[in-house]
Amino acid sequence: MFAEEPIYEQLARIGKALSGPVRLRLLDVLDQRERTVEELARAAGVPLKNTSAQLQQLRAAHLVTSRRDGTRVYYRLADESVSRFLGAFQAFAGERLADLRGAVSDRLGDLEGVTADELAARLADPSTLVLDVRSAADYAAGHVPGAVSVPMAELRDRLGELPASAEIVAYCGGPYCVVSPEAVRVLRAHGRSARPLDGGYLAWRRDGKPLER
Repeated sequence: MFAEEPIYEQLARIGKALSGPVRLRLLDVLDQRERTVEELARAAGVPLKNTSAQLQQLRAAHLVTSRRDGTRVYYRLADESVSRFLGAFQAFAGERLADLRGAVSDRLGDLEGVTADELAARLADPSTLVLDVRSAADYAAGHVPGAVSVPMAELRDRLGELPASAEIVAYCGGPYCVVSPEAVRVLRAHGRSARPLDGGYLAWRRDGKPLER
């Protein structure tokens, strides 16, 4: 054993915690708001037992923490530094891995998006409508100031509530969420001007932009 091996073994704990795609997905989901194990399993599309096992590995690496409320246990990211790290990690991976960029393009399509900085500059513009297509619970936990909540499942039935002349910026959860691109396609198919927010809600929050709750 070389002298520094115990140090690198400790560093490797973070790498091991991030080595599973399910755990990475759970971290992105938890970065939006705290959730129970059952909620996490549904959001990530993972069996409940597997979700619990993955959470224990994330807890062991001090990436998530939990609290108990009666019989329910709620999980959340350990602190804001985990969120910043995830954002930097995803950006770094996107720069290095052409396969990742290809996978993102295959999932999200080639829609031209609006950056968080661009949207921040347009929030006071009355011709811009910010549309949050996440669940009502996600919206209540935190959203872009002035955003209108229309969950994706309700969008087609509620198109008449949206001003026809508005330039719509739609967003969902994170950088790999397919819901807002889908919403943009629905809006455009009905003659609306719409673009997605690059990186979704997490890009906005990780950039330190203001939130409403």
